[in-house]
Amino acid sequence: MPLFNWSSGRPSIGAFISNWREYDAPFTTKLRLAAKNYGVRVVRRSNCCGNDGEPGC
Repeated sequence: MPLFNWSSGRPSIGAFISNWREYDAPFTTKLRLAAKNYGVRVVRRSNCCGNDGEPGC
């Protein structure tokens, strides 16, 4: 389960690490998902990409 710091409305570094470790995929897939999810966050100007539990979210 991803960690989330509700008081600030932004995911914590603990959530990033937890999502990265717990997501069962090869390193290259994790890296691709993290880049995609950060890209979605930048384009939408949002704190969340909508893919809870994936790397980069």
